[in-house]
Amino acid sequence: MRAIVTGGAGFIGSHVVDALVARGDEVTVLDNLSTGRRENVAERARLVEADLAEAGRVFAEARPEVCFHLAAQADVRVSVDRPDFDAEVNLLGTIHVLEAARMLDAQVIFSSTGGAIYGECDDPAAEESPRRPLAPYGASKLAAEEYLATYNRLHGTQHVSLRYGNVYGPRQDPHGEAGVVAIFFGRLARGEPLRIFGDGRQTRDYVYVGDVVAATLAAQGHAGVFNVGTGTETSVVDLAGACSSVAGLSAPLEHEPARVGELQRSVLDPSLAERELGFRAQTRLHDGLAATWEFVRESEGVAGEGAN
Repeated sequence: MRAIVTGGAGFIGSHVVDALVARGDEVTVLDNLSTGRRENVAERARLVEADLAEAGRVFAEARPEVCFHLAAQADVRVSVDRPDFDAEVNLLGTIHVLEAARMLDAQVIFSSTGGAIYGECDDPAAEESPRRPLAPYGASKLAAEEYLATYNRLHGTQHVSLRYGNVYGPRQDPHGEAGVVAIFFGRLARGEPLRIFGDGRQTRDYVYVGDVVAATLAAQGHAGVFNVGTGTETSVVDLAGACSSVAGLSAPLEHEPARVGELQRSVLDPSLAERELGFRAQTRLHDGLAATWEFVRESEGVAGEGAN
C-alpha cells in the first residue's frame, strides 16, 4: 500500500513509519523538520521536507491510498501564547491534508488528543463525553476533528480521529517541554531534581508508543472517533517514583507552583476501540518505562543498565 505520514520524522510519526515499512508499504514522509529529526526516518521511507501547506503537491507525487496525519503543533503553552500559529498548523494544516487526500480518494487517520479535548475528567472519558478544552491546542484539535467528520458526511469519506492519551516511549525528546516521562528520564540522566508542578497528585493516562502505533494502523478502513489509552490513571508523583525505580537512580523532587489551567485528572475509556478496532493496550507501564529509559540512557551516554 502507498502511505503518507505527516510528521513522520517526529516521535510518534517515526514509529508509525517503521511499522508501515515493516509490513511492506511504500511510505512517503512529509515533515518540515521543525521538531522532527531526519535520523528518525526509516531508510526505506522517502522523506519530503515540506510544510502542510504543500500537501497537495506531495500527495500528487506520492499518490497515497492512506495518510496518517501526525504533524502538529503539540505544545499547550505555545498554543496559549500563539493561538494563531496553533490554529494555522493544527486546523488549517489538517484542511490542506483533507483536500489533498480528497483529490486521490485517500483515507486520513488523524492523531488527535484525549486530555486536551475532554478537559477535567470525573470518570474515564468516553468518546461521547463532554468536550471542554482548556487551551487553544485542544480547541484546534477538536475543530480539526469536526472537519474530518464533515468531510465524511459531505464526501462519503472514511476518515478517523484518534484521541491519544499521554504517549511516551523511545525518541520522545527528553529536553523538550512536553512529555513528562522523557523529561523525568532526561533529568535523571543529568543528575537533576525532578520538577513537579503543584502537589503531583494530578493523574494522566500514560500509553506506550508501540500500543499507539498498533491502534493507529488498526484504524485503517474504519471511520469515526476512538480513544487510544489504557483506561488506567497514574499520578505524577507515582510516575516520578516509577521512573527513578526503572533507572536505578534517585533524585529529589522539586515542587513548583501549579500551572494555570493544568488538568487534575485525565483518563480515557478505551472500550470503543477494543470493540470496533480490536485494539487493547498491551504494554505495562513498567515495561514501557524500561524501554524508554534504555533509549534515554544511550542517547545521554549514561552508564549502567538501570533496575529490572
